[in-house]
Amino acid sequence: MIKAENLSFGFPEKDLYKNISFTLEAGRHCALIGSNGTGKTTLVDLIRRPESYLFDGKLLLDGVGRIGYVSQFASREKEQDITVFDYLSEDFLRLQEETAIVCGEMESAEDLDALLERYQRLLDEGESMDADNYEQNIQRQLRLAELESKAGLELSKLSGGEYKLVQVIRQMLRRPGLLIMDEPDVFLDFENLNGLRDLINAYEGTMLVVTHSRFLLGHCFDQIWHLENSDLQEFDGNFLEYNVSLLQGKIELQEAAAANAAEIQRTEEMVVRLRKEATLVADPVKGRALKAKVSYLGRLEARNIKAPFVDIRQPDIRLPEVEETEEDGVLLQVTDYSLAFQEKLLEHVTFSVRAHEKVAIVGSNGTGKTTLLRELWAGKNPTVQYSDTAKVGFFSQLQEETLNEKNTIYQEFYDLGFETPRSVEEYLERYCFDPESLDRPIGQLSGGEKNLLQLAKLSAGEANLLLLDEPSSHLDTYAQMALEKAIANYRGAILMVSHDFYSIANCADSILYVDNGTIRPMSPRAFRKMIYKHHFSRDYLELEAKKKELETKIALCLREGNCEEAKVLCERLGSIVEQM
Repeated sequence: MIKAENLSFGFPEKDLYKNISFTLEAGRHCALIGSNGTGKTTLVDLIRRPESYLFDGKLLLDGVGRIGYVSQFASREKEQDITVFDYLSEDFLRLQEETAIVCGEMESAEDLDALLERYQRLLDEGESMDADNYEQNIQRQLRLAELESKAGLELSKLSGGEYKLVQVIRQMLRRPGLLIMDEPDVFLDFENLNGLRDLINAYEGTMLVVTHSRFLLGHCFDQIWHLENSDLQEFDGNFLEYNVSLLQGKIELQEAAAANAAEIQRTEEMVVRLRKEATLVADPVKGRALKAKVSYLGRLEARNIKAPFVDIRQPDIRLPEVEETEEDGVLLQVTDYSLAFQEKLLEHVTFSVRAHEKVAIVGSNGTGKTTLLRELWAGKNPTVQYSDTAKVGFFSQLQEETLNEKNTIYQEFYDLGFETPRSVEEYLERYCFDPESLDRPIGQLSGGEKNLLQLAKLSAGEANLLLLDEPSSHLDTYAQMALEKAIANYRGAILMVSHDFYSIANCADSILYVDNGTIRPMSPRAFRKMIYKHHFSRDYLELEAKKKELETKIALCLREGNCEEAKVLCERLGSIVEQM
């Protein structure tokens, strides 16, 4: 269906792809993964609109036909008063209307050829979309997404996550030759994420999905494209198997690198010995042997094997330095807070956040969590009180609230107090920003790069209380793990809105659960039990924890050059992945 050969493309300041090749066959569900800023969104756009790009190499789209697309940004369309069912029916009703018009024109037209051709096109389109059964198909898709009760609801009444799922369903109902989705999981709550998983797994067409969701990667897809360092790797299998394969490849290359280094050392010693002998005795045989060994040494050094297998960019996120103190006083107190728009969202909300405490606010899409956090940041609501010692930092899912998108990256950090280009470059190197990229306007960055910049700005401050609204959104899996580590090491307090179970499970000391218009405290243990019951398998999560522990041990073995131990651990990891 799609085949690329030696594809190269880039911008003046950065090469995105160098001679990459890949194949996507009909019926496959492929996940496109990679670090933030590697060009994943650009690649799927190039596949959608190759005529808009000047690239080198070949890109063949054989029998693809129509390409469906779901953007990572679920912007609301103008039809806010239409019901969900009517909105999903629009393409089919249009087809019926156009067919009726053509049939009417055929009754009186003298030249039928053009009309018959148009009529056949409409019939073909209807057949490809299974238009005769569209009502049953809509109900089936809504049922899969657990949105069946929303069929008669107006679009304007949907939460952001529900609206995103409706966009996915609308594209799936069109049955395109290829469906491309760019981070369809962003900001989805647990219920909607389950719905998206079921939609993906039930879809019979060909699919290419850009995602960083560890949940989707663990439960969907039968092919992986990994875009990294201007190169692309293909893997036939799921993401869990791919991770094991990646580690095995690292071990093999590290062994090969060690063997190559040992051979270089042995040959160097032999060259030194032969040179010494050649200075003592003029022997043509020894001279030829010396020349041969010098040539062999040159070839060994030229092919010097680099390990590890893939140099994955992982940022070194460090949240603000906070003076260590034994004080455990309240930094933030919220008392009897209420929130309403056209209807009440939250009522009589009371909670506090103490120094050093990591608190997660959890709940369904559209329950007012983001609005609450933004009001806490504004600090103008009388129900919100900060202690005199509180220094507050804010991370927004609306990136333009904390970043000036017209600024270059340099300018953004000059405004923050950095004085020289070199100081900005050294600081942002930890966040995987190359010096040549720092002259780019922030508005041109990917969503993940913007969020890394937000974290870098926060880290340069002195906040001892961080308000984080979906901080793991748009971040690649490696940056997500780096963020979790940074949160765990942070000595200050955190109040975090998140739909990422992994971040909550790994970071939160306590949970504030949005339920029936109010917020009630919940222990991490009770939260996990609720998640086990409705969303995850207990066995799966226990296996996930063991998998992560083994991956960490393998990485440590590779760092120490202990390949034999890494092999043993990798075999154990493979057996765990088989159980998952």
